[in-house]
Amino acid sequence: MRHDSLPIRHVLAELLGVLDRHGSAVLTAPPGTGKTTVVPLALAETGMRVLVAEPRRLAVRAAARRMGVSHTIRGERHVGANPMVEVVTTGILLQRLQRDQELAGVDAVMLDECHERHLDADMALAFLLDVRDTLRPDLRLLATSATADAEPWSRLLGGPVVAATGATYPVETVWAPSTRPVAPPHGLRVDPALLSHVASVVRRALAERDGDVLCFLPGVGEIAKVAGMLDGVEVLQVHGQAPAHVQDAVLAPGSARRVVLATSVAESSLTVPGVRVVVDSGLAREPRTDHARGLGSLTTVRVSKASAGQRAGRAGREAAGTVYRCWSAADHERLADQARPEIALADLTGFALQAACWGTPDASGLALLDPPPPAAMSAAARTLEALGALDGASRVTDRGRRMALAGVHPRLARALLDLGPRAAEVVALLSEQLPRDAGDDLVEVWRAARRGGTGFAARWRQEARRLQRTAAQAHDTTPPGSHPLNAETPHSAAPPTPHGATPPAPHTTDPRAPHGATPVGPSGRVTAGTEGRGTPGEPGRVAPRTEEAPKADDALAGTAVALAFPERVARRRGGGYLMASGTQAQLPEGSKLHTATWLAIAIADRPTGSASARIRQAVEIDEETARLAHPTTTEHEITWHVPPGSRRGDVLARTVERLGAIELSAAPLKDADVREAILYGLRTEPDVLTWTKQARELRDRLAFCHRAIGAPWPSMDALIDLADQWLEPELSRARRRADLERIDVATALRRLIPWSERLEQAAPERIEVPSGSQVRVDYSGDQPVLAVKLQELFGWQETPEISGVPVLVHLLSPAGRPVAVTADLASFWRDGYRSVRAELRGRYPKHPWPEDPLTAPPTRRTKERRP
Repeated sequence: MRHDSLPIRHVLAELLGVLDRHGSAVLTAPPGTGKTTVVPLALAETGMRVLVAEPRRLAVRAAARRMGVSHTIRGERHVGANPMVEVVTTGILLQRLQRDQELAGVDAVMLDECHERHLDADMALAFLLDVRDTLRPDLRLLATSATADAEPWSRLLGGPVVAATGATYPVETVWAPSTRPVAPPHGLRVDPALLSHVASVVRRALAERDGDVLCFLPGVGEIAKVAGMLDGVEVLQVHGQAPAHVQDAVLAPGSARRVVLATSVAESSLTVPGVRVVVDSGLAREPRTDHARGLGSLTTVRVSKASAGQRAGRAGREAAGTVYRCWSAADHERLADQARPEIALADLTGFALQAACWGTPDASGLALLDPPPPAAMSAAARTLEALGALDGASRVTDRGRRMALAGVHPRLARALLDLGPRAAEVVALLSEQLPRDAGDDLVEVWRAARRGGTGFAARWRQEARRLQRTAAQAHDTTPPGSHPLNAETPHSAAPPTPHGATPPAPHTTDPRAPHGATPVGPSGRVTAGTEGRGTPGEPGRVAPRTEEAPKADDALAGTAVALAFPERVARRRGGGYLMASGTQAQLPEGSKLHTATWLAIAIADRPTGSASARIRQAVEIDEETARLAHPTTTEHEITWHVPPGSRRGDVLARTVERLGAIELSAAPLKDADVREAILYGLRTEPDVLTWTKQARELRDRLAFCHRAIGAPWPSMDALIDLADQWLEPELSRARRRADLERIDVATALRRLIPWSERLEQAAPERIEVPSGSQVRVDYSGDQPVLAVKLQELFGWQETPEISGVPVLVHLLSPAGRPVAVTADLASFWRDGYRSVRAELRGRYPKHPWPEDPLTAPPTRRTKERRP
């Protein structure tokens, strides 16, 4: 391949000199300048063996094909004519670093398209920097980016930036927003009106411009829908799971005009020959992880300005081009400048395992542009410890190393190691993105894959064979320096739905199983891990091997899924299912699994705004399988329980067996100490006690004494806190609500009267008025109230006081209705009595209404009859 035909030629000499002097560099170059294919060959011409790492498999195959060199992706290795250069995925690079930190035989590593900020690429660079600092100071490191913002990379690598400007072809921007209202994306949903508009813009581009059209859409489903709207033109659908022959067709010049519908995989790293037009929907997919529920999902988002620029650049790789953006210029200004890096969004379980194998479990010793979120790392560590990959001190175990080298997500590695080669086909299903038309019954998906005839089936079969070999060799020591061609990092090969942090079940280990290799990291931080070997049921234990026991497809699939995702073991409850994690889940309407009592849920997500998870793929299992995968607990449950829909609680004392949040069985618990439950019931349901009128009045008197006198009179605001003082011995005898309801509260409350005080003196129940009547005092308000008929108080000038507090007198009519309220009787007789007398003497003529109430005799009776 000649260098002088591409713009990169202008900086090759400078780049080689920088690498020779500094050992590292950052190369920025616009799309189409030749950085991916020219630079590795130029390095090789100087005698260096070069390893090129690409973020995607499609880019690996494309770059290797153009250079005529070897390439390795998971499950596939091709030996090219030039032995000095090999192209691999970043996942393969990570695996090689874990097995051979020195990268023997490699002189230079080029990390291509680092601006995309994939998790594997960030970690691979961190590992490489560690290797260069400690083991291989001669190792050349080159990071390349299609964007100009390279200063952060330069600081990280410690090498200068080499910028290749070169000749770029102009790209005209056509703003093509929909004229109809379009709903914004929500979760995975994209408004059909937008897809229809995108298809119309593609047709417009075909009519207005020459050359092939590359159209960016967020996902496989949207690609299929838009493809169905395009007639009369060759349509190619490109995504991460596209069959090899489709990838080859895209990378080869077409004989007729083509429309290439692609996800973000085509943003960079490869050139699609013949493309002169880009149609951009403006949407992309990002992962979202719910660490609290152990669920993940993909969500549709608007692209960043940087991504939109990358997409537009596809139109100008070979000649002047045009980009049709399906949004307005004003909307463009509101886009984020950069997309968020994967490390800030994704499930970090595989990342954390790789970091632990490297000797820095919390990743604090790694040179990363962005640190991992602490909550995500904490969740990942809990998961790995429960899987047995980390010990209690967060050190990687031998089992964890074997899991890391399996080339699948650590959860899937658990199932593979525990069940052996027979589980490889099921694990292979879960390690790939399933076809969009796959049903929710994973066993049916498995059987369909076995029948073959599809691109997915071919990829699945290839991955299953790889995993069978991996499982068979899982108990062999892997010598450092070996290079398995078919392994990638667990997070690169993670299941299609991001997985969260609800810890899987502890499990038991077959003590006969040998352990894997324990290589030492380059910084000397990695030490030999030790397998957790405590008592059965401890975290870090391996489930008994079951290869010896033949299993039907359903049983094997169910066991594998349950072991991989124990927190998603679920039992029917109501119209849905309750997972062991405590999350509610729903099957799709019309699912054939709806009759199952137990499910092992392989893939689930929680749609935006939904309280329940949505089950994507699952397998019917039995309770025995659920118990195998997830530990059960038996505990005494003593609570104050309020049944749903009721306001009346009662003591619930029972022995409960649970599988996570799922209740398996319950039996009454006799002779339990229910005191705390009783007290909780008293606090939350004050009406559980029978508050008679006598009890309420006594409580009010005691409350008045506390307000008026203070200590030693107790407060009535927190009676339950004083339960030991006034509810014994009734409290000790109480076992249920009915016992509380039978308590004589008035008698119990008298126990709160201080022994040194007399209640009748501090707050008399009644006061004798001038008529001789003993009138009850009402203490329910802030001030004692004496309600008495006016005629009974004739001659009483001084308002009575109780414990220094004036009594509020309610003067009543002969019919018992209030006619005046006063705390100053003398003032009432002087100023208020005359108007009351004038109003009432005609209404109640039989009762005395003297002109001078202070000299009149008080009476409870009417006027004396004349003889």
